[in-house]
Amino acid sequence: MVRNMARRTIENALGRLGFVHVAGVDEVGRGCLAGPVVAAAVVLDPSRHIAGLRDSKLLAAAGREALYETITLHALCWAVASVDPSEIDRLNIHRASLAAMRQAVLGLQPLPEVVIVDAFRIPDLALPQRGIIKGDRRSSAIAAASIVAKVSRDRQMDALHEADPRFGFNRHKGYATAEHLAAVARHGYSAVHRRTFRPPSLFDTIE
Repeated sequence: MVRNMARRTIENALGRLGFVHVAGVDEVGRGCLAGPVVAAAVVLDPSRHIAGLRDSKLLAAAGREALYETITLHALCWAVASVDPSEIDRLNIHRASLAAMRQAVLGLQPLPEVVIVDAFRIPDLALPQRGIIKGDRRSSAIAAASIVAKVSRDRQMDALHEADPRFGFNRHKGYATAEHLAAVARHGYSAVHRRTFRPPSLFDTIE
């Protein structure tokens, strides 16, 4: 048996209660210095098993890319939403993450019958929902959403790197690596950096 594989136990339990179309929701990019926070919502086809689904953090980049293609091809529906750095600064990262997740769910066509979310409940969402602790490791639908969100955000960060290669976004994806911190120390913050989240070592960085 393969370890760390997400299962359909939660989805199957909801199915026995009459909920057929279950949307899994997850986000990525909360802890970054730069770039958007991105959320995905995915409704998997109960009749079509996708092998290898697990938390995106447990997959190599090539594995995530392959599963992204399978998920987006075979899911009943899926949607991605992002909140940019200026809006993150306005709202704060927690509220921005919830806003991205809400937008992703509302982007599904048709809307799901129930929503399961990694760790949180989404406010102002007029659908039945349940927050699942460590949901990206327990639920196939949430794991699928984590993969779609991660690949979507990585592609956005690659595009930001093409526009401005000074920071190495294609390598660290906006996280506070030593390389990224050194680049910010040299160049200051760019337009895609979040002003409201700075490690202590950057308190004196010139913008």
